[in-house]
Amino acid sequence: MSDANKTQPLAPLWSDRPYHRRWLLQQADGLFDFFQTAAINPKGGFYDLTRDGKPLATDNPARGIHASARMVHCFAIGDLLGRPGSADVVDHGMRYLWERHRDEKNGGYFWQADDTGAADASKQGYGHAFVLLAASSAKTIGHPLADRMLADITEVIETRFWEEAHGAIAEEFSADWQPVPGYRGQNSNMHLTEALMAAFEATGERHYLDKATSIADLLINRRAREEAFRVAEHFDEQWVVDRTYYHENEMFRPAGTTPGHWLEWARLLMQLWILDGQRHDWMPEAARGLFFQSMALGWDKDKGGFFYTLDWANIPEKTAKLWWPLCEGAGAAHFLNQHQESDFHEESYRRIWNYIAGNSLDRQFGGWHEELTEDGTPANSLFPGKGDIYHALQACLIPLFPAEGSLTKVIQESPLKV
Repeated sequence: MSDANKTQPLAPLWSDRPYHRRWLLQQADGLFDFFQTAAINPKGGFYDLTRDGKPLATDNPARGIHASARMVHCFAIGDLLGRPGSADVVDHGMRYLWERHRDEKNGGYFWQADDTGAADASKQGYGHAFVLLAASSAKTIGHPLADRMLADITEVIETRFWEEAHGAIAEEFSADWQPVPGYRGQNSNMHLTEALMAAFEATGERHYLDKATSIADLLINRRAREEAFRVAEHFDEQWVVDRTYYHENEMFRPAGTTPGHWLEWARLLMQLWILDGQRHDWMPEAARGLFFQSMALGWDKDKGGFFYTLDWANIPEKTAKLWWPLCEGAGAAHFLNQHQESDFHEESYRRIWNYIAGNSLDRQFGGWHEELTEDGTPANSLFPGKGDIYHALQACLIPLFPAEGSLTKVIQESPLKV
């Protein structure tokens, strides 16, 4: 949908309309259907899938820890919703995290594991953040490993990753905890913020929320504010922005700035503001700024969709249209609309879902296209298939519940209305 095609009057909100709510639930069900059986690796962990829902590799593929943990989180959500079979997926993932990803010798969790052990034994903040999320979500459905894993991952984060001087985590260590020097990253800290909030909701322990607030203050209230609410991705060890950083892994560490993360932070800040008693006025202010900038600079006004990255002059650099920024945009628009309703937030919400419906949904095979070209054609330059339910599922479900916390919290507190 181009900017020239304006919507009809914006009240009532789409998220309040029964048809839209049924449509979102239908999309969520389709995602559950696509991944629930096909992604199960009988030897443990989960397969990445091809476009048509078959394993990308069956001969002892490496399983990334973030993928294992995200499946646990998503199917814990499924179990809370009452979807049959979800608890079995959670159990399958929790056992793989505990028995294969966990380093029994040195502590912590391997970045990748396979049938024989560690495929990549590095200890990365990004992966550990998702273990905390998985353990917290599994606790909400009473999984027997949840408390042990939650205690274990909390100790690892506090004793190995957390840097009190900066109020955020270090990025990466070797298997035996030798630091990988010279780099600090916002992506791992952003996802840890999400996980810390989930841990606070699951346990009531304040120290999780305090760490989340500390990270948000560093990365958004200070660093992103200094950049006119554009989120810098890469830093040195003193948290000075590194504008020239380059890494060959453009999936996890792309150069420049990533508007999808501005959107993700907008939602997380609103959630953090609510969980912490609406004490920090800078949080909703920053959320508005991040969302506005993402729509003003990151949205392709001619062809729709969010550019993957911009350079520091705000010129699109990697012009692929990925599914996850759209997902984060939908969730952020809902949170902002719930607490700061405006035509801009609602029009943006509709624009994003219109683009998803016209481009991202794979109507032939199910699931979502994870990557599109600038013109909206399915592509696989960064993502080889369909490996992730997490972003899309949350985008479909967040608007169905009050914008008051993590899905695992609000599902338990509010009956689903469609």
